[in-house]
Amino acid sequence: MKYVNEEPIDFTNEDWKSHTPRERARLEAIERREKRSRPRAKKSLPRILFEWAFLIVVAVLFAYVSVYTFGQQRTNVGQSMDPTLSGGDVCLVNILSFQLGTPKQGDLVSFKPNGSSSARSDIKRIIGIPGQTVQIKDGMIYINNKVYLEGKDYPAITSPGMAEQPIRLDEGEYFVLGDNRNNSEDSRNAEIGIVTSEMIEGKVWFVLAPAEHRGFL
Repeated sequence: MKYVNEEPIDFTNEDWKSHTPRERARLEAIERREKRSRPRAKKSLPRILFEWAFLIVVAVLFAYVSVYTFGQQRTNVGQSMDPTLSGGDVCLVNILSFQLGTPKQGDLVSFKPNGSSSARSDIKRIIGIPGQTVQIKDGMIYINNKVYLEGKDYPAITSPGMAEQPIRLDEGEYFVLGDNRNNSEDSRNAEIGIVTSEMIEGKVWFVLAPAEHRGFL
């Protein structure tokens, strides 16, 4: 008597064939085909409706969070950001960016002047960050008494405004300028002044309209 898995094999009938590797593989293949050919149980109508409703809710929630976080729109007004932004350009603002991190030099930001919730949002470029001293003299920007070299070729600044004297930035304070340095109201002017972190809405990252200006910043 032979055994497989402690079970005796009866050679008097055909059952012993199922213990051979070839026959076992054939039987397993037949079983797999039968499983695939079995009709699936139909879902009930309430379950189908629930699944569709759940998917719709998830999609709407995802769309809302995405738009709120990355797709809030702000319109640039005036020529203070030429040539980077033109008047009337519609931009997208990343609200999450500064909730997870802090603004950096060179970032374009949307903010509420003087922190007024009813004020029109303004867009400017961050030049000075907390802990730095900013001064404008001889048409150049100085950060901590060193010339601030930017990646673009901006014209010499003819009006230093309040930055004619050194301005020390405390925690949560930022010095901003428009890219059109000689035609911009920004941190040099008392009407704007130093921008605090509470005033900043988010990072401007994309021009949505008009189509000819569309692209990343």
